Formats: sequence, structure tokens, C-alpha cells
Amino acid sequence: MKQPETAADPSKAVDLTNCDREPIHLLGNVQAYGCLISTSADMMINHLSANCETMLGLCPQDVVGKRLLEFLPERTIHDLRTKLQLSSSSGASISRLFAYDVLQNGTLFDISVHASGPSFIFEFEPKTGTNERDDLALVQPLIARVNRKDTVADAVQEAATALQVLSGFDRVMVYRFAPDGSGEVIAERHVPGMEPFLGLRYPASDIPKQARALYTRSTLRLIADVDGQVSPLVPERNPNGDPLDLSLSVTRAVSPIHLEYLRNMGVGASMSVSILKDGALWGLFACHHQTPRYVDYERRTAIELFAQLFSYELERKIEAQIRAEERGSRDLHDRLMVRLSTGGDLVDSFEVIAEELAQIVACDGLAIFSEGRYTARGAAPTAEEFRRLARFLNMAPTGKVFSTDSLIANYPDAEVIADRVAGLLTVPISRTPRDYIVFFRREITRSVRWAGNPEKPVEVGPNGIRLTPRKSFEAWTETVRDTSAPWSESELRAAEALRISLIEIVLKLTDEANAERRSAAEKQELLIAELNHRVRNILNLIQGLVSQSKAGVATIEGYTKVLDGRIQSLARAHDQLTRLDWSPSPIRELIQVEVNAYLNGQKDRLMVTGDAPLLAPEAFSSMALVIHELVTNSAKYGALTDRSGKVGIDLHIADDGALLIEWRESGGPPVRAPSHRGFGSTIIERTVPFELNGTVATRYNLAGFEADIMIPSRYVSEGMIADQTDPADEEPETPDPQVAVTGTALILEDNIVIALEASDILTEIGASDVKLVSTVEEALATIADDQIAFAVLDINLGNHTSLPVAQDMRARNIPFVLATGYGDVESILAEYPQAPVVQKPFTSESLARKVAKALTTRG
Repeated sequence: MKQPETAADPSKAVDLTNCDREPIHLLGNVQAYGCLISTSADMMINHLSANCETMLGLCPQDVVGKRLLEFLPERTIHDLRTKLQLSSSSGASISRLFAYDVLQNGTLFDISVHASGPSFIFEFEPKTGTNERDDLALVQPLIARVNRKDTVADAVQEAATALQVLSGFDRVMVYRFAPDGSGEVIAERHVPGMEPFLGLRYPASDIPKQARALYTRSTLRLIADVDGQVSPLVPERNPNGDPLDLSLSVTRAVSPIHLEYLRNMGVGASMSVSILKDGALWGLFACHHQTPRYVDYERRTAIELFAQLFSYELERKIEAQIRAEERGSRDLHDRLMVRLSTGGDLVDSFEVIAEELAQIVACDGLAIFSEGRYTARGAAPTAEEFRRLARFLNMAPTGKVFSTDSLIANYPDAEVIADRVAGLLTVPISRTPRDYIVFFRREITRSVRWAGNPEKPVEVGPNGIRLTPRKSFEAWTETVRDTSAPWSESELRAAEALRISLIEIVLKLTDEANAERRSAAEKQELLIAELNHRVRNILNLIQGLVSQSKAGVATIEGYTKVLDGRIQSLARAHDQLTRLDWSPSPIRELIQVEVNAYLNGQKDRLMVTGDAPLLAPEAFSSMALVIHELVTNSAKYGALTDRSGKVGIDLHIADDGALLIEWRESGGPPVRAPSHRGFGSTIIERTVPFELNGTVATRYNLAGFEADIMIPSRYVSEGMIADQTDPADEEPETPDPQVAVTGTALILEDNIVIALEASDILTEIGASDVKLVSTVEEALATIADDQIAFAVLDINLGNHTSLPVAQDMRARNIPFVLATGYGDVESILAEYPQAPVVQKPFTSESLARKVAKALTTRG
């Protein structure tokens, strides 16, 4: 086969329609980025692009009448057929192969395969980039950031940011379609210097109905160069006279009208990605680049996956928002039903229920028309005006809510009430006669910002009778009159729920409601009784502590100290229980808390060994007092009174599940048995047997006090031994609220997802702007050009470190925090200027804490 010198000239194309075999169609240089072959099931070839000639070493004359097997390796044919079989079995519309050696010569291509009528279409694109790149790995963390947003608006904005990160386009917009086909830019992310399009609306003619239908079928469309060479399909039709359907082909050209439209906007390359909801086109990611930009097939696949996952997240958030609105409407509806339960008709009860109705649907006026009687409040028609209006409302479908935000467009006589009413929502509450609850809204003069005048979207061009795109994209403002605020979907759903309730319930409580009320009253009585019981027990316990703590104490100060220690011990135990939702709690932590609270610097002289038991809440409070008395007695009379004394506590869960606690003191002063039993000794020796049915044995040995305690298994479960780091030795959990980042911050991080996380945190604590860079060179340039007030520097940046940046910032006296994912970085940090270090993965609290430390120790 000879190598073609130039691309196919359409004017000299060979007429292949009279060949004895099914003809080969040639598609010219498609955007100079790929080629296309269309094959029938038996011939395996119909269309071949001119660009493909060069890549495959073919010319049009060489492939006339040839089967695909005659110029592609047998292995390639086998793999393509296998891919067709797999896609057919799985029902996939498009199948893909990445980095495939088509000619078995080491040149790699990305391949797309899909069916088009009786044919299969193969698209080949030269492989770009390296195999080390993993675009799909970015999708999950980026979609996770979208998932964390609470509202649809925030999620959409985060998605625009994520897609810009994934695609690299200068501008990414989220474009939402309205029911009339027009659209609005509801989120945008662009590089500095570009004119913002956020909030602009575009008429339906900018993306016609047929284009929107294609966006639903083909979810990604790339125009890598608006001025790229475009070649025709030769021949245009097959022997049956049918054109090849290239709807799902990515390498196909687009309408010159659309290309001119993009040039008018100053766009060099564009990409659109469909956002679907319930299988319908909800909107688009519209991506623009100021210069040509090619996005290879593998990254486009990652972008498609991101868009699919975002569509699921969008649908989930919209449904969650609907559910929240429905819960609010349901609560208001329930209160309305309670108010109506006293009887009487709607008109008589109007003043009682009007406020509730206005909360269900926001309005400027409200009226009820029932059994020929009419009453209203706010901006509403008079009785006579409404009776004429009612004749118009009676023409609406029976049993359905009717709404309009421009009454005068539907009811010409509305002119007489235009000073009070522009829109209404009608809730029919009977069938015959037609009775209504009606919500009214006043006129709102609205300014709608269009991208150009929507009244002149197209004009006749110089090349004959054809449409040309709009030339101006400057914001054009239209003033809309005689309209009210539109009725939202949630308000319409609330109105429908109200209609059903009023018709079916008709102002009376059901038996189920009465039963629920009785059940709620019984539960409330039980709760009050339980609360009363608990309060009495607490008061009795405090009364006992007050009474018994005075034994053996000679002064008011001593008595106060003893009583305060016991009450604080109970309080700390209660705090620990409530922090763990009143679930089994670790006794090791109880001991540690008691030691920290009472012994201050002597805590290292107490050693806890053995298992990590958890105590049930009913045993935990009791043991808090026991542990408190053991610790305080040791500090006052036992081993902890002497600097050489120590206390060992061994915790062991026996085979039968019981907890055995061995308390051993040593190294202290000689021990003697007390001459009388104080309240502290009573707590130690009698609490566990009396309250928990356990056992306690105490021994006052000369060498040191000992106690053996057994707690029954029903109060014990096994846990994990946690880090015993003393919380008092750690940095505070929250930074100084007076310390915050001011001005512009810099983040040097080679992972974009982590950089975005850090950016969010710095913004939350005061940064007015955050610069994201991934290399030392970018960081040094940013520091030189901008007034950087603070920085977070990743220590390890692939094959190098951020040391030069840290040294430069220290020379400029700019505070910074170092971030690392390695546990042992001592050898690296030895070269760095001294700065706080935050370990990855960091949280808002941990990073903010290090930021506060860096700012308070700067200079």
C-alpha cells in the first residue's frame, strides 16, 4: 500500500457507489485528532477518514472494495470482534479500548466502538500522555467533595470547580435548562481575567430542541479547535440512499453555525457534558478554552464518569430537598388539621387557619370561597371581583391545583385587579359546587439578564437564506411586568397535599389521630415519672455525700475539699457517659481522668496493666466514686504520699466474663489499718457489693495497701486498649479564636484534592484569597508577585521537597505550616526552618490548630 502524500481531496473523491462490494465511505480530517471507520456486520468496513489514511498507511484507492481483514492485523480484527460481542452481551451503547496497538507496530490508539443502524462505527485516536496517569482515580475524591455540600446550589458550584480541575478548561459553567428551553448559567469557575457569565440567561434558540435531544443521547461533545480542518463524508450516502448516522461519534464535525457562535464568544475550544435527571436533560457542563485544547479519550471517559456520578448526586440532593420541604409542609399541615378539629366550616375558621395557610404557601393575599360565601385577607379581590374570577377558575380541570404567575395572560379581566393580584394558586376543596382556597401574589417587576437580546437570536446571513448565530454576547436586561414570583414545585406539591387533606378529612380527626394522641400522652407521663425517679435518686445521692463526707474532717475547708472532690468525680464520670451516648465506657479512661484531675504531676507513678474492659452505665458511676476514694486515700495516706511510692492496677476479664481489679500499692510509708471506718472506706468496701452484687477484699499490709474487686459479668464487656496519651499534654482541640489568617494564603501541594481541602479550611478561618500551586517554581513566583500572608507547604512533592520555598518564606518572615503524610520526617525536618507540622490526613481542627500556633509564634 502506498503512503498518501496529502489528505483526501473531496472534490476528487472516487465515486464508490457502483462498486460490486459495499462501498467504503471516506471521512476527511476530523479535527485532526482522530479517524473513523464504519463497518457493517459482514463487510466490517464502510467509512474511513482521511486522517486515518495517514495513520493506517492507506489511501482511498487502496481500500476500495477491500475487507477490513485485508489491511488490519488478524489479532486486531479478533479483538475488535470480541469487543463487539462483549458490548452486545452487556447492552452497552459504547465500548472502549485504551492504549491499543492497532497495527501491532507499537503505535497506540484509544478506540471507541458503537452501533449505528446496521453498521458498527470504530473511532481511533492516537494515544497521548503516559500509562502512569490515572484519570479515573481523581473522580472519586472530586465527587466526594460534591457529596459533602448540603445544598443543590453549593453542590453545583463545587462540581464546576471539580470539572475544571479534571478537564483543564479555562472556563467551566453549569447551565440549567428551563421548561421553555431557555437556559441560565447557575455556577461558574474560570481563570482570572475572563468575563463572568454567571447569572446570564440564553434563549431556547441557542440550543435548539434537536440539539438538546442529541445531548441526551450523546453525553460528551468535544470541539478541540473551532478553526480546525473539517472534511466531508465521501460518499454522503450508502447504496440504499441512507446517510450514516454519526450522532454518537465524538470525532464528527459540528455545524458551522455553532462554530461561528463559539468564535463570536472568543472561544478556541469547547466541551459540553450532559447532566441528566430521571433520564431527561437537566443541564450541561459547558467548558470553554481561549485556545485550542484537546482532551484525550481516557480523560474524557473520566469526565463522563464524573458527570454520571454528579447526575446521581444531583438527583439525590434534589430529592432530599424535596423531602425536607415535604416534611415542613406536612408539619404545617398537621398543625392546620389540629386547629380545624374543633369543628365549624372553613369560612368561620378562616382567621384561625389563615396564618397556617400562609406558612404552607407564601403569598400576599389569601381567600376562601365555600358554599357561596367568600372571605379574604391581604392583597385579594373583592367578593364581586372573585365571583367573576370563579367562573374562569371553574373552567380549569376538576380536582387539580391551578397556578399561574401571570393571571392577565390567561384571564383578560384581571386588569381590574392588577393593582393587587398578578399571580394566583387555586386549591379546589370540593367538586360541586366549586369551592376554593386561593393564594394571591402581587406583581414583581423583574429584571432578567440575557446574553444578548433574546428577541433577535438569529438573522439571515450573507451566504443565502441560512441562519447565523447572534453576534453580541453583552448582557441585555429585559424588564418583565404583570407577573408575580413563580410558584415553586414544592409549593405546588404542598398545595396538592392540602387539597387532598381538606377533601378527604373534611375538618375532622381520624381514629388513628386520636390513638396517636393517647399514645403520646402515655409516653409523656412515663417520661415525667422516669425523670422524677432519676432526679430523686440524684438528690438522695448528693444528700448522702453531704451528710457522710463530714466524718473525720475537722475543718470547713477540708470538708469542702472532700465533698467537692467526690461531686467532681461523679460529674466527670457523667460527662464521659454522655459523651459516649450512655453506652459502655472504658474504665481505663475513668482511671486516667481521675488521676489527671486529682494527682496533677504524679500521674506517672500509677501504672494500669491488663485488659481494656468496658463498664455498663449503671456500674460506671458507682466505680467512679470507688476509684476516686482509692486514689485520694493513696495520695493522703498511702503510696502516693511518698515520691518513691507507686500504684499498680491490673484489669483482668475472667473466663466467666467478670472483671477482676487488683489494686497494689508499694514503695510508700508503712501502712496501718485505720482505727475507724470513714465514709471513704465505706464507699470502697460496700459500693460494689451493695449496688453491683460484686465483691471487695481489702488488705492493709505493712508494705502497701491492696484491694481485690470483682464486678459481675453483666456489667462488663471487652474493648480495645486506646492510646494512653494524657489529654492534658496535648495541644488544645481548638485554636485561639482570636488568631485567624488575614490576607492571601498560599498552598503548595501536588495533590489537587488535598489542596482544595486545605483551601476550604484556610478560607473558613479568615483567608481572603488562596493561591494553589503544585511546584516549587510556581510557589516562588507567587511569593515574589503577590502579598502572601500565610502558607501551607507539603514537605514531599514527588521527586523533590518544598525546602527552598520554606527558606524563602522564613527569609521574608512569612509564617507557614508544613504538611506531611510520612510518620518519620525527622531527617527532612532537620534541614527546614522551624515550623509547626501537621500530619495527613488533617482535619479542619488539626490544621487550624497548627495555623494558630504558627501565627502566634511568628518572627
